[in-house]
Amino acid sequence: MHPCRRHSVIVRTALLFCLLLSPQIHAHEDNANLVNRLESLQQQIDDLKQLLTETKTSSAETDARVEAVADVLDSQRLYEGEDPNTTIGGYGELHFTQLDARDPERDVEEVDFHRFVLFFGHQFNDKTRFYSELELEHSLVADSGGDTPGEVELEQAFVEFDLSPGTHSKAGIFLLPVGLLNETHEPPTFYGVERNDVENIIVPSTWWEAGAGINGRFGSGWHWDLALHSGLAMPVTGSNAFRVRSGRQKVAKALASDGAVTGRLRYLGIAGLQAGLTVQHQFDPSQMADDGLDHGTLYEAHVDYRHGGFGLRALYARWHFSGEAVEAADADKQTGWYLEPSYRISPKLGFYTRYEALEGARSRDKFDQWELGLNWWPHQNVVVKLDYRDRNHELESQDGRDFTAIDLGLGYSF
Repeated sequence: MHPCRRHSVIVRTALLFCLLLSPQIHAHEDNANLVNRLESLQQQIDDLKQLLTETKTSSAETDARVEAVADVLDSQRLYEGEDPNTTIGGYGELHFTQLDARDPERDVEEVDFHRFVLFFGHQFNDKTRFYSELELEHSLVADSGGDTPGEVELEQAFVEFDLSPGTHSKAGIFLLPVGLLNETHEPPTFYGVERNDVENIIVPSTWWEAGAGINGRFGSGWHWDLALHSGLAMPVTGSNAFRVRSGRQKVAKALASDGAVTGRLRYLGIAGLQAGLTVQHQFDPSQMADDGLDHGTLYEAHVDYRHGGFGLRALYARWHFSGEAVEAADADKQTGWYLEPSYRISPKLGFYTRYEALEGARSRDKFDQWELGLNWWPHQNVVVKLDYRDRNHELESQDGRDFTAIDLGLGYSF
């Protein structure tokens, strides 16, 4: 064979061999690359698994910290009374009195933390709620038999129900809907260190009973209340005979053979005006039959008007009792009224004067009194009060009780 042809055959054979081996070489290379890629993916998967584990641990720790913070915030809300369902409030008042009586033995110079009160309320749902008021009077209550002036009193504890828009009912212990002060008596809401005497002796504020009531509104500004509740147990003998205030039982194992009914109508349709009329009937004010005190009816009317800085409060109350004993004691009609103009020269400072006249059951409860003073509100819920009183009794036998007095007070509510 010619040498050139032999070389040509060899070259062709080599080329053919290379062509036959080429797929295997490429396959080997591809397999190597695939293995490398798989190993790389496996490493990435392992890294992701480790990162996921760390993330889960961190998330659990974060959740625990968030829950702990939430618990602290919830506790803080409860402490501050910010829980949406449970509320806490209260009020208190500290009094200093310097009283100079015509009879020097009746002079008074004392300081007294008169009232410390806490409110607790709870909203069960949109239509049912609970209110309560617990009071400590005169700062100290001794053990049984102790000689201290203090008392612990449960003044309110009732459940209120919404019957329809604008109509509500309640049951339990509640303040009676009568007068200006009986339901609203926090110190920043009224003038004078002491509450007025008409709404102390004739209307025995603070006055609460046990029972059930319903209230609502109609027309433009008219509001009504109706309550059936426990009654008075007034003494018919002794130094406090036929005294209304001495008849309050405070729902403490109270006699309940005869109850009472109270109705009130108020008009609030003019800005700054509150006018009201209350009628109450006691079916037997002594809770005892055939003792000369048979029935009793209270009529009370009031107005509270404010326009700009000017304010005017006025109230009239009258009891009419029937029965031989109460008529013989000349205590069947007990009346009282007061007039109180005031002027608030700024949101923080206001002046007032008040005249009141009373005809109560006891000789000492027949008097008239002038009073003037000022209130200073460093905050709308904190008040400092200063007043001067001048009292003169109707009967000469009580002249020794005539007095002038200076009172200083500190009050708050929240």
